[in-house]
Amino acid sequence: MKGRGCWETASVRSFCSSRCLNKFKKDDSGDDDEETASPADKSELHNTIKSLSLKLDDLSTCNDLIAKHGAALQRSLNELDGLRIPYESSEKLKAVNERATLFRITSNAMINACRDFLELAETHSRKWQRALQYEQEQRVHLEETIEQLAKQHNSLERAFRSAPGRAANPTKSFSEGSFLTSKGEDSEEDEDTEYFDAMEDSTSFITVITEAKEDRKAEGGTTGPVDWTSSENVLDGASLVPKEPPKVKRRTCIPDKPNYSLNLWSIMKNCIGRELSKIPMPVNFNEPLSMLQRLTEDLEYHHLLDKAVHCTSSVEQMCLVAAFSVSSYSTTVHRIAKPFNPMLGETFELDRLDEMGLRSLCEQVSHHPPAAAHYVFSKNGWSLWQEITISSKFRGKYLSIMPLGAIHLEFQASGNHYVWRKSTSTVHNIIVGKLWIDQTGDIEIVNHKTKDRCQLKFLPYSYFSKEVARKVTGVVSDGQGKAHYVLSGSWDEQMECAKIVQSSPSSPSLDGKQKTVYQTLPAKLLWKKYPLPENAENMYYFSELALTLNEHEEGVAPTDSRLRPDQRLMEKGHWDEANTEKQRLEEKQRVSRRRRLEACSRGCGSEDAEKEADTYMPLWFEKRLDPLTGEMACVYKGGYWEAKEKQEWHMCPNIF
Repeated sequence: MKGRGCWETASVRSFCSSRCLNKFKKDDSGDDDEETASPADKSELHNTIKSLSLKLDDLSTCNDLIAKHGAALQRSLNELDGLRIPYESSEKLKAVNERATLFRITSNAMINACRDFLELAETHSRKWQRALQYEQEQRVHLEETIEQLAKQHNSLERAFRSAPGRAANPTKSFSEGSFLTSKGEDSEEDEDTEYFDAMEDSTSFITVITEAKEDRKAEGGTTGPVDWTSSENVLDGASLVPKEPPKVKRRTCIPDKPNYSLNLWSIMKNCIGRELSKIPMPVNFNEPLSMLQRLTEDLEYHHLLDKAVHCTSSVEQMCLVAAFSVSSYSTTVHRIAKPFNPMLGETFELDRLDEMGLRSLCEQVSHHPPAAAHYVFSKNGWSLWQEITISSKFRGKYLSIMPLGAIHLEFQASGNHYVWRKSTSTVHNIIVGKLWIDQTGDIEIVNHKTKDRCQLKFLPYSYFSKEVARKVTGVVSDGQGKAHYVLSGSWDEQMECAKIVQSSPSSPSLDGKQKTVYQTLPAKLLWKKYPLPENAENMYYFSELALTLNEHEEGVAPTDSRLRPDQRLMEKGHWDEANTEKQRLEEKQRVSRRRRLEACSRGCGSEDAEKEADTYMPLWFEKRLDPLTGEMACVYKGGYWEAKEKQEWHMCPNIF
């Protein structure tokens, strides 16, 4: 009977252990955490729990069988003890009973070990689960806090815009420019502008409009004997150039953008601080143009440079060049969608000699970091080239896009060579609210022949500023540092220039800062934005030029962006097929890189092979040292237009 009691105790322990194991399964099932865990985490968790459940069921079944057969064996042995059997048989029975006892002891030890393991695993499992639950709760709390802050930020903006007494159009008879303002003067701006470096020794200026008949002798020195009337034919109404009907009929519309709703924050919240070009993004956030085509859009107001060719004064020419540099941002005001990242070796040509008097070629010369080389030749007497590398970071509330690289512009007749760099673009309201874009920072344009300079400042938008939104201010100075023109306007609408006839220091303010007062003649319009096409809001807010960039053309290189299949499918509205095709192209690009890495590894070490695999040899551009900036940059080496004329594209890589 004692043996039966031991086996019954083992059965009870087994039953309790089974109950505890089932409880352990339920505690680790993570039902309460399904909403906070990511799909990948939940899938892995469910598979692990399912596997553990099957093993625990097997152990429970074995435990029940051991208890059942052990109890039956003990009963049989007890029955044999009551029978009258010969001495020899009793000895054998005694040996069997001893073996059964040893088996019972071993089984009890195994069950006890399983119970101890279960208790230990259960204790640590609860601790791990509490730690995981805490981390998940902290993450959810952080997301809710950020979202709540964004909502309050949005409410504050609406309240400010609807506040009574706010001037609808805060224009003044004179303009007070915070040109190159210091950090102290920007203290009232929102925190999104904190990462823009301001110059400590910056100056400010005030412009006062005066009449041409007033005395122009400066108290502190005049700005130079430049005759204003000599520039009227060139500068006055420089952007009001009537558009000639194109000699080639171009398309004026594309299929309307499908009304697909997709939460950007659901994708971007896991990418804070990461490089945007390395984040796999669906085409739902794109527009049906590549970055190469967006770069070509900078030429929309090329007529400003055509006019600048005829300027006899370098400072007048600088005004038009500055207006051209600002005009390139006018296409971005409503364009919050992301252009396609070009494939390595992808090209885009714009052959418009008859319509625009120019030819443009872009090539993607690097994938990480993404970099594009661009060269433009105009038959009107100028050429432009640049290599732009895009650095972008998602910072939680906003996305900052920082173009790196110098832009060169040269006029053949005069030899004037201008160099400048692009400003920073910022996309706001990533979490909550309507997306909007802002341009901020300083641009310095330098004429390396005459040493003329133009300092442009893109003022960041502020809820509390009295200035007009998207304001741009600037001053054009000659090689001796004397100011000749004041520039003002907005990067999304127009730019004006006013000739300076007198300059003097103002009275010091309460904080001891002093501004320069410029007396100017009435301003003249340099550039004005073209109106958008009809139904532009349903066509990604494309301009007339942008609508034609992805139009199919015969004779282009097989690497041209117009032939990119995922971009073409997206333009037609087939976004699901476009996403599938985009994944195929990206995988094909990864395979090509692995092949380059394998080819390099045969002749050099692993580290050198890694560098070689990332060093792509462009087809139409080559790396050269820029003598003006001291940087290595890709410069057009020729051959593309000759290859197009002969239709010899055998050297082009197969990227699509």
